[in-house]
Amino acid sequence: MPVPFSDMFPETPAAAAALAVATRFCPPALLNHSIRSYLWGAGYARAHGIGFDDELYYVSSLLHDIGLTETFDSHTVPFEEAGGRLAWVFGMAAGWSPDRSARAEEIIVVHMRDPVAASEDPESHLLQVATSWDVSGRRPEEFPADARAAVLALHPRLGFGAEFFAAFEAQARRKPGCAAACSVEAGIAARLAAHPLDA
Repeated sequence: MPVPFSDMFPETPAAAAALAVATRFCPPALLNHSIRSYLWGAGYARAHGIGFDDELYYVSSLLHDIGLTETFDSHTVPFEEAGGRLAWVFGMAAGWSPDRSARAEEIIVVHMRDPVAASEDPESHLLQVATSWDVSGRRPEEFPADARAAVLALHPRLGFGAEFFAAFEAQARRKPGCAAACSVEAGIAARLAAHPLDA
């Protein structure tokens, strides 16, 4: 397995707690997507020499879509904002400072916003790159076949595309104008259906 995409995770109490939360509340396909998002981003960072806060990025990756789950879905707040606020609560409960907790919230919100540069905000940049690859197949050249096979062997997609699109459609119906609704209008269904990881 290529070193940049090795299945290595930070070993801290907050990291373990984030995995426990995600495992309890995310369905298996969404949980695997969250773990893959960490692995894709961490591998991309190491391949490009991008320094990042590993624990912060891991926690943010695991919780970035928790606002799509049945338990934490908000009928009024966009899912990334609901998930970001939950991440803030999580960080404070984990003993993080208010500033560090706010960074987790920011990373989760920003992953559905306009692209940010690694030099400006490395963790948000990594989550944007990782999720846009895992969801929409963007930047395939950054993720070689051996890395794809290694990650998918441990964290398969399990019908992720159809499940994810259904969640985004539900968001779009209830919250017109949110980022998920814009993604639906922009053709995310076609990108999910044609994803190279499902080929």
